[in-house]
Parts: sequence; C-alpha cells; structure tokens
Amino acid sequence: MAGKLILVGTPIGNLGDMSPRAIEAMETCDFIAAEDTRVTMKLLNHFGIRKPLVSYYEHNKRSSGEIITAKLLAGETCVLVTDAGMPAISDPGEDIVDKCHVLGIPVTCAPGPSAVVTALAMSGMPSGRFSFEGFLSVNKKSRRDHLDEIKNERRTMIFYEAPHKLPAMLQDMYGALGDRRIAIVRELTKLHEEVIRTTLSEAAARYSADGGETPRGEFVIIVEGAPDEVADEHYTPEQAAELAKSLMEDGLSVSEAAKEAAKVTHLKKGDIYKLLVQ
Repeated sequence: MAGKLILVGTPIGNLGDMSPRAIEAMETCDFIAAEDTRVTMKLLNHFGIRKPLVSYYEHNKRSSGEIITAKLLAGETCVLVTDAGMPAISDPGEDIVDKCHVLGIPVTCAPGPSAVVTALAMSGMPSGRFSFEGFLSVNKKSRRDHLDEIKNERRTMIFYEAPHKLPAMLQDMYGALGDRRIAIVRELTKLHEEVIRTTLSEAAARYSADGGETPRGEFVIIVEGAPDEVADEHYTPEQAAELAKSLMEDGLSVSEAAKEAAKVTHLKKGDIYKLLVQ
C-alpha cells in the first residue's frame, strides 16, 4: 500500500509562524524532501526534529523525484518543504505533486505561510482578482516578452524578485507597463519588514542601478492592473526612448533598439529613432 506525500508550509521569516500541525507532520513522517537540506536542517534543529533528508530542487527533480516516488510506493510517508513558504508554488515541488497524482499516491497538506497572499494582503492593493507571475526570466528578451504579454492585464499582478535583479526589473516594468501604482513588500515577517507604496517611475528611480538605493532583502512586487481601456499609445515618446536605450545597453544598434521599442509601445520607429540620435 502506497504511503502519502504531505506538503508542509514553512515560515517565510519568523519561525513563530510554524504551525503545530506542520511540526507534527515532520515529527511523524518517514523522511523529508527539501529544496535546500541546509536550510531545512536549521528549521529541524530549532524544533528538535531528527529525520532523514532527501534533496529535491530544480536541477535534480527528475532523478530525486524517482527516488521519492519509489519510497512512497513502498509505503513511506514523505513531507515536502521548500526553503520558505508553500511548496509547489513557483517551486519544482509541483512536479512531484503531479507525479504522485498520476501514480495514485495520496497527497495532503499542512498549509502555512505564503509570500504571495501575505504581501498582497499587506499592500492594500485591489485583491478581488489577481495574477501571480512569479519570477521574471533572467534573460532580458524573455523578461521583456513576458511583460509585453501582460501589459493589458487588468488584474493586480504579483511578482517575486531577488535584490540584485530588482533595478533592471523595475526599469523594464516601467518601460513595458507605463507608470502605475505599485507596492514593494520586502523582508516579510522579519525584523526589517517594509511596505513601500509608490509608482513604477518613482521605484525605478529609487533603485536605479546608476546611483540609486541598494536593494536589500527578498522582494514581492504588487503591480496595479491596466485600466479598463488601454489606449494603443499609452507610452510617451520619452518612455519609448528609455526602453530603446536599455535595449542598446544589451548590444542592439540604434535602429534595432528603436524597432523593438516600437513593437512594445506601438509608437513609430522613426520618432523613437530621432529621440535616440538627438
């Protein structure tokens, strides 16, 4: 008879958020599958729990997933955790959950903290409908393509971002989405927790890579959805030129950058080109 997989939400900063049911699941399981075993070991040590650990993360999820499912099919119970928050949300855990369902292995959950809904609730932004976009790609073209796809999204949008990538992210967002209300939520449940309600233009300037404030901590970015009617030319020529300049920094020529910026902004390539060469 197959065992079961238990998804366990772990604290996103404050260990006091660990639920009694989550602790019990860890104490009674046969083994724990963890994104980073070093991070999970610190959590286990804090609560005095001793259990075998299996590494399960993006780059070993296929081989490790086979080991985990074999143990589950043999009748063992596995707790799946990520470094912080809910496993399987913007996390390779979704693959092992899917595989368990396919194999008929029971899946249950001891729910816990989630940065997505915690940040949204604290932001005061519209929460009736929202879209979780996770991390934008580190590839600049893929990142800008993603932003271009969602520029007309009317729901509130939620993104994760690491501090060293925040300046480029905000600059690209401003170029692709125009100026909108946003909330920058950092260091959730930790000592330096902060909610900054601002706009994309102000945030891009505040964290500019050229002399701006150095971002610190882990960030959740809440972005206002597009207005009900989005005009084709909601970009100013100056915004289009800024976008083109960022593309030139990636190696594109003036003409190529103007062409790509024109695709995103729906402004004329010639007008953008003139601003670039002035």
